[in-house]
Amino acid sequence: MTAPAKKRAGYQDVLAAPEHLVAEVLDGELYLNPRPGKPHAVAAAALGEELGPPFKRGRGGPGGWVILDEPEVHLGEDIVVPDLAAWRVDRMPEIVDDDPFFTLSPDWIAEVLSPRTAKYDRSDKLAIYAREAVRWVWLVDPLQRTLEAFCLQDGRWSVMGVWRDDALVRAEPFDAIELELRVLWERVVLRDE
Repeated sequence: MTAPAKKRAGYQDVLAAPEHLVAEVLDGELYLNPRPGKPHAVAAAALGEELGPPFKRGRGGPGGWVILDEPEVHLGEDIVVPDLAAWRVDRMPEIVDDDPFFTLSPDWIAEVLSPRTAKYDRSDKLAIYAREAVRWVWLVDPLQRTLEAFCLQDGRWSVMGVWRDDALVRAEPFDAIELELRVLWERVVLRDE
C-alpha cells in the first residue's frame, strides 16, 4: 500500500498561515517560521540602511534600484520572502497595482541566515533563485559574521567572495560603494564573546 499523495502547498496555504509566522512555499511544501531573531533583524536592517541611500535614493551612489525589505515574491509555484530584494529601476520603473506580492524576479537578493532557515536559504531557495535568473545573491550570517556574495553565471552560482568580521567589501551589484561589515553586527554581542 502506498502513502496518499501529499497535496502541494500554494498561495491559499500562505494566506491561511498564522500572521505571526513567515510563510513560504518551496517546491510545493509550506514552510512556516517565526519572525527572525534579534541578530538577524539587526543585520537585515543595517544592510538595508547602508544600501538605501546610494542605490535607492542616489545619495552618495548611482541610484537606480528599488530595494525592499521582506517582499513576498511569487516565482512560478514557489513563494519566497527574502530578507531584502532589489530590482533595477529599468526593470521595475513603477509599482502600479495593489497586489500584496511581486511576480517579477528580483535582480539581487540578500538572505540573512538564521539557525532555523540557513539550510533552506542555502539549498532550496538558491536553486529557485538560479532557476528564476536572479543575478546576485548575498548570504549574510550575523552569528558567524560573514557575507558570501554569489553571481549567477550560465545557470550556476559562482562565488564572488566571502568576507568576515570587520572587512571592507565591494561586491556586485553594489560595488560602487565600500560596505563596512562591522555595521551589520555592531549592536550584536554573542554570548561566547
